[in-house]
Amino acid sequence: MTQDDSVPHAASFPNGASLSVEKVTKTFPSYEGEQRFTALSEVSFSLCEGDTALIAGANGSGKSVLMSIIASLDKADSGTVEILCGGKAAQCGLVFQEAEMQLLGETPIEDVMFGLKNIGLKKREAERKALDVLAEVGLAGKERSSARFLSGGEKRRLAVAGIIALDMPLVIFDEPYANLDYSGVRHVNALIKLLKKKGVTIIILTHELEKSLALCNRFIVLYRGKKVFDGKPAEGVAQKLEAWDIKNPLASYKGLRDLEW
Repeated sequence: MTQDDSVPHAASFPNGASLSVEKVTKTFPSYEGEQRFTALSEVSFSLCEGDTALIAGANGSGKSVLMSIIASLDKADSGTVEILCGGKAAQCGLVFQEAEMQLLGETPIEDVMFGLKNIGLKKREAERKALDVLAEVGLAGKERSSARFLSGGEKRRLAVAGIIALDMPLVIFDEPYANLDYSGVRHVNALIKLLKKKGVTIIILTHELEKSLALCNRFIVLYRGKKVFDGKPAEGVAQKLEAWDIKNPLASYKGLRDLEW
């Protein structure tokens, strides 16, 4: 294992979250007047605490709509979403494709402290926890640098730092490898491994299966708003993924174990 993809020591985490998505349907107005476009049609699946699931689908498959509903950024027309941690209702953390959109502080430490102070931590305690978390995600030494000048991968690390600081039991990564080079992808995967060690439940939304499918124990495919596959990654890559407009990574890689950068 190289220095770039090494996983920092993981502190203890209370619990991951279980997720239940039951018959979720979402429609939008279409250009044809009374007809509506169906983005999601009765999508159902569940995740257990500590699961890592990759949800794949081509553009227009409904991945982003589903993410918005799970993260309470949008409402389903019908169906239910339930996130539980320790038997109680819980929230999820979301890492946007453009991570800079969710950064609120001028510097990394201000950004992480913003969320901590919002949940009631005093300044000194928030600063101490922020410093610990920033070191954990590999941003030690940049705590007081301008967040605007961080690289794309560093901004994703900062977004994850804020989620770790708030002890979110479920984390969704939206196209986490977009516009990243090889080193940036390795850094993102190191963050995913860190969260896995903490017991966090993880959802990765991507069409780039070759970069992280080996990290997952669940593989779900959406096609035109419907769930068309849900199972183990090894079973998934044995499917004719091209029929769902997804490139099968085994066309270029030897086996499932190779599907991680």
